[in-house]
Amino acid sequence: MAETVAKPAKPKSSWLNLLVDFGPLLVFFLAYRHYSPAGDDSPVATVAAVIRGTVAFMIATVIALGVSKWRLGHVSPMLWLTTALILGFGGLTVVFQDAFWIQIKPTAVYLMFAGALFVGWWRGQPMLKYLLQAAFEGLSEEGWMKLSRNWAWFFLFLAVLNTALVYTVSFDAWLQAKLWGFTVLSFAFTFSQIPMVLKHGMAGDAPAEVVENPPHD
Repeated sequence: MAETVAKPAKPKSSWLNLLVDFGPLLVFFLAYRHYSPAGDDSPVATVAAVIRGTVAFMIATVIALGVSKWRLGHVSPMLWLTTALILGFGGLTVVFQDAFWIQIKPTAVYLMFAGALFVGWWRGQPMLKYLLQAAFEGLSEEGWMKLSRNWAWFFLFLAVLNTALVYTVSFDAWLQAKLWGFTVLSFAFTFSQIPMVLKHGMAGDAPAEVVENPPHD
C-alpha cells in the first residue's frame, strides 16, 4: 500500500506579504504620478490622472489577490474585503469621473473594520483573530480582546483622519498622506502594542510577524 505523502505547507514570506498588502497602493501612486501632467493643476487633468491610476490600482489589487492565493496558499478575509471595496469604489470613480469615491474608500474600510471589532469586543469575541487568520503562539484570549479593542479605536481614528483629509487638502496631498503617513502610523501603532501582547503571553518571536504584517486597509 502506497504511503500518503503530506502536502507541504505553503512557505511564509514576509516580503511577499508586504508586496501583496502595499503593492497595489504603490502602483496607484506611481500611475497617478506618471499620468498627472507636470505643472497642470486643473481639475480635468487631475481627474484624468486619478481615473488611470484607479484602473491600475484595481488591476494590481486583483493580481495581488491571485499572488496571495498562489504563493501564500490562502487569502485572508481582510484581503477579500479590501479587494471588493477597491473594485467597488474604484468602479464608482471611473463611472462618475470623480476622485471622491476612491478617496473615501479607506474611510469605508476603516469603519467596517472598527465596527466589526467593536461588535466582537462587546460580544466577547476577538474578531481581529479571525480577520487576520493568524494564531500568534501563546497570546491569551484576554490579549486578543485587548488587541481587537485597541485596533478598533485606531481604525476609527484613521477613518476620521482620512475623511478630514479628503475635505481639507488636495488630491495630491491626500495621496501622499495615504501612502506614507497612514503606513507609518499603522506600523507605529503596531509597535506600541508589542508590550501589551508580550504581557499576555505572546511568544517572543511573534511580534516580528505582527510588525511585518499589521492590519491595514
